[in-house]
Amino acid sequence: MELLQLHYFQTVARLEHMTKAAKKLQIAQPSLSKTISRLEEDLGAPLFNREHRQIKLNEFGKLFLKRVDRVFLELNEGRKEILELSNQQESKITLAVTIPRVLPDLLKSFLSQYPNVKFQQFLQPSSFVKGQLVEGKIDYCLSSIPIDAPDIVWEPLITEEVYLIVPPGHPFSNRDTIKLEEAKNESFIQMHTGYGFRNLTDQFCYEAGFTPHIAFEGDDPTVIGDLVKQGLGIAFIPEMTLLHQFGQFPHSLRITEPHCLRTIGLAWSKSNYLSETAQQFREFVKDYFNVLSTRLKKD
Repeated sequence: MELLQLHYFQTVARLEHMTKAAKKLQIAQPSLSKTISRLEEDLGAPLFNREHRQIKLNEFGKLFLKRVDRVFLELNEGRKEILELSNQQESKITLAVTIPRVLPDLLKSFLSQYPNVKFQQFLQPSSFVKGQLVEGKIDYCLSSIPIDAPDIVWEPLITEEVYLIVPPGHPFSNRDTIKLEEAKNESFIQMHTGYGFRNLTDQFCYEAGFTPHIAFEGDDPTVIGDLVKQGLGIAFIPEMTLLHQFGQFPHSLRITEPHCLRTIGLAWSKSNYLSETAQQFREFVKDYFNVLSTRLKKD
């Protein structure tokens, strides 16, 4: 059994299409078919169900694919370790976020102490991040939704309140607090579906007894704030965003019922290799949010 065979199998298993797999691998389809057949002979079991020209991964194939994925993951992690040990690996951290607002200040603070570190950042929905962590494509994820998977650690960093912002002259604009059920007939400006904050605020509305009417969707809190200023709806806003961009958002109201809180956490895989730089970043993130939590409590 050779690594090339396993690589070919992995590609065919992902695509479940021999022609597409051959094109991606840049080999002739007959050669690919023979390679997969020899692998099945070595294993003593078929890996695909074949019907006419269609192939589909069967139970044997699904089981074997998990092991093959782990083989290549371990090889990649080993390569990272060797490169770092031989000082050939640049100081690089791959980071996915579902809460982009926290990044600029966090990274600026970290890079002031570690100026030679390079970051590769991804803004991804929570549903997409789990697979990236498991497959070792990213080192960490900052999210407001716990990530639950084997070998994945999600460590809470900070808990903050979530407020409502309303346009100038709105009937709620002369108040400081509100019960969320009072806003059931309002138009909301929300984050896109799939983002952790959107899932969280939809749950708040559900607890308050209504489904929000969504007038606009976006992924930038500042743009959402501008739309609210223009009178196009009201919006949820996290406490940290208000703290960092004080004065840039319309009037904010504390929600008294239900108690609207968001917990931000850092996720990583225990199975994947983390460089010394990446481990330093994790400790820095914990300290950063500890200080920020103290500021929120004072305010």
